[in-house]
Amino acid sequence: MQDIAYGTTTTYQKQAEKINNPKAIRAVASANGHNRISIIIPCHRVIGKDGKMIGYGGGIERKKWLIQHEENNNT
Repeated sequence: MQDIAYGTTTTYQKQAEKINNPKAIRAVASANGHNRISIIIPCHRVIGKDGKMIGYGGGIERKKWLIQHEENNNT
């Protein structure tokens, strides 16, 4: 998750593929959900493969806001 660039998103599936284990989508999602330092490790940048905002401990509205904020301020 630390390698996801500011202002961009990726999917749980792509993260699983990145660790060479494409079937580990649930494990990636679980690890993402256990992130306790989300201000440093940007777990809000991981979304569902269909583009939906899913699985954020701070709430989906906050996740949407963070992603939109980054997209608007990505210079």
